[in-house]
Amino acid sequence: MKPTKYYIAAITAYTVWGFFSLVLKPIHDYPALDILFYRVFSCSILMLLITFLFKRKALQETLNIFKGLSSSEKKKAVLLNIGGSFFLMANWFTFIYVMNHVSVKATSLAYLVCPILTTLLAFFILKEKLEKTQWLAVGLSIFGCLLLSYADIMDMFFSIIIGLTYACYLVSQRVNKAFDRFIVLTFHITLAAICLFPFYPEYSGPIPTEFKFYFCIETIAIAFTIIPLFLNLYALSGINSSTVGMLLNINPMIAFLLANFVYHEKISALQISAYGIIFIAVLVFNSNHIFAIKQKYILSSKDSQ
Repeated sequence: MKPTKYYIAAITAYTVWGFFSLVLKPIHDYPALDILFYRVFSCSILMLLITFLFKRKALQETLNIFKGLSSSEKKKAVLLNIGGSFFLMANWFTFIYVMNHVSVKATSLAYLVCPILTTLLAFFILKEKLEKTQWLAVGLSIFGCLLLSYADIMDMFFSIIIGLTYACYLVSQRVNKAFDRFIVLTFHITLAAICLFPFYPEYSGPIPTEFKFYFCIETIAIAFTIIPLFLNLYALSGINSSTVGMLLNINPMIAFLLANFVYHEKISALQISAYGIIFIAVLVFNSNHIFAIKQKYILSSKDSQ
């Protein structure tokens, strides 16, 4: 099935992100802004090096495509990419702040809210059509999130902020498909670095001296930023943003398990039930593709007999 590789890309990205707390929690004593600064600067430097050493042809092709656009298309492309960079910055800062100063569960809830917001934005803005079973899945997700927010309304407040910023990023980049994905991501992150740099002298803390900090930052930059974001953009080039958004539920489910078994945050029966409902929602939303893969496997098995 042609879409399968895009599903695999999205699932891989969100599975990796589910373990983000393992490298973020060890540096929770550092201010959220410092972590954001060093994360963005490291990503930008690494991606610019990769671009100029190995992706110069793709860069030139991207520039040629941009030059060939009409003035209105150029304006749209610029707005989409500047907007994408802004949404990434906002999402990263709010995520780091909530992870280290509110709770892991709040960030987990954010990426349960995000698929709902992504699906609604895609429906109203991109006019992506949903089948009845997919609307049922959205309804189940909303119900699960309401159950989770019942215990702590402030968690829901922070979650909506984080989720909305990433939902806006997903929807905007679904439209932004004309250029090489790695070059686009390099632009987003480099623009974010340029925007943040003037604030670094005033708002950053003392320069970190611990090896642990830099090890975690570089791990975050490579394994938890560049690779999954590239896979995310690649997935958006082949499947709807609402589908990519719903697969995002994989991330908080893993984070939820880490919160319970690694960080020993208190987990109630209500929360377990809510996550179970949301897991069912993911299966329902993607049931058509799951059944299509199963049918193809059955047919190929019969042909080989």
